[in-house]
Amino acid sequence: MANPQSDDKRPTPDPAEDNAFFPSPYSLSQFTSPKSDLSGATYSNPYKGGRWKILMIGADERYLLTDNGTMFSTGNHPVETLLPMYHLDKAGFSFDVATLSGNPVKFEFWAMPTEDEEVKGLFARYRAQFKQPLKLSDVIETALGEDSDYIAVFVPGGHGALIGLPESEDVKTVLEWAAAAKDKFVISLCHGPAAFLAVGLGERKGSSIYDGYKICAFPDDLDAKTPDIGYMPGHLTWRFGEKLKALGIEIVNEGISGATHQDRRMLTGDSPLAGNALGKLAAEALLKETAAG
Repeated sequence: MANPQSDDKRPTPDPAEDNAFFPSPYSLSQFTSPKSDLSGATYSNPYKGGRWKILMIGADERYLLTDNGTMFSTGNHPVETLLPMYHLDKAGFSFDVATLSGNPVKFEFWAMPTEDEEVKGLFARYRAQFKQPLKLSDVIETALGEDSDYIAVFVPGGHGALIGLPESEDVKTVLEWAAAAKDKFVISLCHGPAAFLAVGLGERKGSSIYDGYKICAFPDDLDAKTPDIGYMPGHLTWRFGEKLKALGIEIVNEGISGATHQDRRMLTGDSPLAGNALGKLAAEALLKETAAG
């Protein structure tokens, strides 16, 4: 979609679905850019071992129901997906893309930096995987043993991460595997950490594997304000940050500034503004890990 400079704060109808909407022209002019802040993705000693790769868990649902009955046309945010991927790719790590259903990854394509050839090029390279991803349950069955080739799990942001992932036993299995394996990283940003709620499924309060962790994530209070400018057509029906806190996770940021945070092997960022910095943080952490053997 185009990114017109406009003062129109009315959400734009999505003709593909009843009562569904894209962000307003005004909110797109404020929150998206034709060029990303991609930089610093040069790694003098990239990983060349050929084994270690990253499991990306993408959003496979587009429509998020809001409190007034409208639906937000969402998915994974391109900048929050592709900038971390770009850094990790340049650092020598490849990706397997999976979704809960095995159906295509959904993107908030209206946020694609359309004049950023490097980012668009990476999207093109992974397009086939985005369109025909693995089914997460199959990955669990075939690729998560003790000799797994995954060094990290990546959950991109975008409101699509609120749909299905927090209630998924498969996501819980993957995150628990990453924690139990001791040497696996979990990378996420913005709304992606909503997937962490899965570790609390069936657990008593205070017993989750993430109790006591500190992360960056998109603030609930800002989500509550975005309908005022038409970014979403209505308000969210639940607050994912509030639920993360109830799980024992501390969110260290109050606003969005591009902040990142590392707590043990969990690497997080606060918003699209953190995409580049989180990619660099993750690439350097994984390179340090592989260099250490």
